[in-house]
Amino acid sequence: MNGAATWADPRLAAQVLRERRDGLSEIALHVEALDDPRQLLWLEQRINALAGVRRVSVDRAARRMRVVWDIRRTTLPTLLENFAAAGCPARPLRLGEVEDVRAAEMHDALKRMLVAGMCAMQVMSYALVIYIGVVDFVDFSTRNLFRWLGLLTTIPLVVYSAQSFFRGAVEELRGRRLGINLPVALAVALVFTASVINTLRGSGEVYFDSVSMFVFLLLVGRYIELRTRHRGDARGDALLDATPLLAQRRRADGELETVPAMTLASGDCVHIDDGGTVPADGVLESAAVEVDEALLSGESRPQRRQRGERLVAGSVLLTGPAQLRVEHGGAQTSVARLGALATRARQARTQVAGSDREVTRFVRRVLVLTALTALGWLLVDPSRAFDAAIAVLVVACPCAFALTVPVTLTRALGRLARRHVLVTDGGALLALAGVDRALFDKTGTLSIPSLEADAVEPLRGDSREQVLAWASALAGASSHPLARALSAAGRQRIATPAAQDVRVQLAAGIEGSVGDRALRLGRARYALGEAHYDPRLGSAALVLADQHGALARFGFHEQPREDAAATLARLREDGIGVCMASGDSADRVAALATRLGIDDWHARQLPADKLALLQSLQSDGHRVLAVGDGSNDAPLLAAADVSAALSSGTDLAQAQADLLLLDGRLQGLLHAHAIAVQMQQVIAQSRRWALGYNLLAVPFAALGLVTPWLAAIGMSLSSLVVVLNAMRVGRERANDADPGHAGPGRTAEAAA
Repeated sequence: MNGAATWADPRLAAQVLRERRDGLSEIALHVEALDDPRQLLWLEQRINALAGVRRVSVDRAARRMRVVWDIRRTTLPTLLENFAAAGCPARPLRLGEVEDVRAAEMHDALKRMLVAGMCAMQVMSYALVIYIGVVDFVDFSTRNLFRWLGLLTTIPLVVYSAQSFFRGAVEELRGRRLGINLPVALAVALVFTASVINTLRGSGEVYFDSVSMFVFLLLVGRYIELRTRHRGDARGDALLDATPLLAQRRRADGELETVPAMTLASGDCVHIDDGGTVPADGVLESAAVEVDEALLSGESRPQRRQRGERLVAGSVLLTGPAQLRVEHGGAQTSVARLGALATRARQARTQVAGSDREVTRFVRRVLVLTALTALGWLLVDPSRAFDAAIAVLVVACPCAFALTVPVTLTRALGRLARRHVLVTDGGALLALAGVDRALFDKTGTLSIPSLEADAVEPLRGDSREQVLAWASALAGASSHPLARALSAAGRQRIATPAAQDVRVQLAAGIEGSVGDRALRLGRARYALGEAHYDPRLGSAALVLADQHGALARFGFHEQPREDAAATLARLREDGIGVCMASGDSADRVAALATRLGIDDWHARQLPADKLALLQSLQSDGHRVLAVGDGSNDAPLLAAADVSAALSSGTDLAQAQADLLLLDGRLQGLLHAHAIAVQMQQVIAQSRRWALGYNLLAVPFAALGLVTPWLAAIGMSLSSLVVVLNAMRVGRERANDADPGHAGPGRTAEAAA
C-alpha cells in the first residue's frame, strides 16, 4: 500500500511535497523506528549522503523527520527506498503537516534567547569597566566609550529578543487585562530609555547590563516552559500521524485501487497488507489477525481480533493480510476525533493560563506599588525616584507568580498523556484534586457485557440465527455497550442483513426495518409498548419485537472491568465516596454493586434522573467526578465538576468529558487524581515562594537598597525556580509506577 513506487505518481506527490522559494522541495515523514540512537544516526548519515539533500531534522517525540532536498537529483521514491533500506520505513505526511508551527516556535524562541545571551555577555564585559571606575580611576572618555558600546550592543536585544514581551503587552492592553508582559515591557522600555538619555548626555547611571540580564534570564525561563509544553503536545502529533495517507480499496470488479485514505466512505472494502496500518475504523471481514494498538490504547501486547470485530484506524497489522469493511473514514475516525480533542485541550490550556485572576490582581498591585515608590522618593529625594521605582518594578515582576499555573499544568498534561489520559479542560484538572464524590455509570463503564451463547431465546418459533440476525442488524446502529455486544455476537456467527430507517432513542432502544419487517429492540417496555408490555419479560436485558409482539429476548453476561474493583478501592482510600447510577434493573445493579463493594447505588435511572442525582450531591456541598461512556451520560458529564469518559464511549460522551481515558482503563482516573493532587501542591509551593521572595525583596528595593541589575538577577532566578519546580510533577520512582501498588496520595508524596 505504501510502496515507494506509488509515490512516483505526480498527483500523489503533490499531496505531500511543498515547493520552496529556493527551488528545493520539503517533506514531512512519519518514521516509527526512531528509538535506537545508533540506528537514527546511521539513518541521518544515509539520507544526508543522498544527492541534493540539504537538511534533515528529527523530532523523536513526535516520530517525525523533515527533509529538504532537490527532487531533480533524488526522486521521492528513491528517498523513501533509502528509508526502507535503513530499516526505518517512512510514511509521507499530508502537505498541511509540513508547516510545523511548533518547530518554528521553538526555533524562534531559541534564536531570541541566543541573541539575548550573546548581547548580555558582551554588555556585562563593557559594564565591568564602568564598575571598575567606581573604585579605581578610569578616564572620562573611556567610560563614555564603553557606555556607547553597551548601548549599541543592547539595541538588538531590545528590538529583537524582547519583541515578544512588547507584543504581548500590546495584546494585553487591547484585551483590557493585566498580564506578565506589561510590567516586563514597562521595565525594559523605561530602563533602556533612561540609559539611552544618560548615555547621550554623558552623565547619570546606565543599566544596559540590567536590561540584558533581565531579558536573557526571562527568555531562558520561557524557553524551558515552551520545551515542556511541546513535549506534551508531541504525543498528540504522533497520534494524528497514525493514520496512513493511502489505502487500497477494492473496486466492484474485485481489483484493488490506491486511493487517499481521507476519501474512504462507510461501506468501502479495504485491503490491508501484513505490517500495514489500518486506514479507517471498520469491521474485520477476513480471518483472525493480530494488531498493535499501543499508540492508541497504550496496550503493548498484540491484540487478537476475530472476524466481525472492529479495527481502529492507526493500529498496525502484525499478521495478515486482512479485509476491512469501513465504518468511519477521514475526519470521523477515532484518531481524527482524538486529534480534535487534543486541539481542544491545547486551547483550554491557553485559556486557563490566560484567565488567572490572581495574576491580574498581583500585576495591579505591582504597578500601584511601583507608582507609590516613585511618588515617595520624589518627595524625599527626586534623584533616586527613578532607580527605586525601576528596582521595585523589576524585583516584584509577577513573572514567577504568573508562571506557576501554566508551567505546572503543562507538565501535568504531558505526564498524563504518557499515561494515556487526555485532558481536554485544564481547569477541570485543577478541580480534580478537590473532588470528594465519584459518580459512575454501570454498563460499559464499570462492567463489560457479552451475549451468552445460550441466552438467545426465540419466542415465536423463529430460529436463533434468524432473530440474532434481525437484532444484530438494528444493534449495529447503536454505540450502547449492550448493542455492541449483541452486534459483535451476530457478526461472528452469521451474516448480518442491512437495516433501514434506523432510529436510536437514548436510554430506551432502537427501531428500524430489516427487509419488510418493522422491528424494535430495547427494554421490554420500549420494544412492546405500554399496551402490550408483559411483566414476565421485565428481567430480560433486551427484547426484540415487531407489531405483533415479542420475537426474542437476549440475556447478557456482565463482568466488572478488570481494574474496576482496585480503582474504586483506591478512590475510597483517597477519601472519595463512590456512587453508581444505571438505567438497568435493580437486581442487576445490586449484583454488580455487591461485587464492587458499592453501597450507594441507584437503578432505573434515566438521563434526567442521573442529572438530578448529581445536582443533589452538588447542593450538599460535594465536588463530583462523573464517569460514563454513553450518549445518555452526556448531560451528567457536562454538569459535573469534573467528568471522564472511556475511549470506547460515544462521540457525544467524549465531547462532554474533561478527561478521556485512551487505554479504556479506569486506572487512568487514579493517575489523573494523583497528578492533580501533586500539581495543586506544587502550584501552592511555587506561589508561596514567589510571594515570600517579593515580601523579602520589595522593601529593600523600595528603600533604594537594591540596584536594578541586582533586581533583574533576583527576579529572573525566581522565575527559573518556579519553572524547575514544576518539573517535579509526575516524577516517578520504580515502585510508584502503578497506582494499583501505590495509591495516588502516596505516589504524589513520593514524587514530591
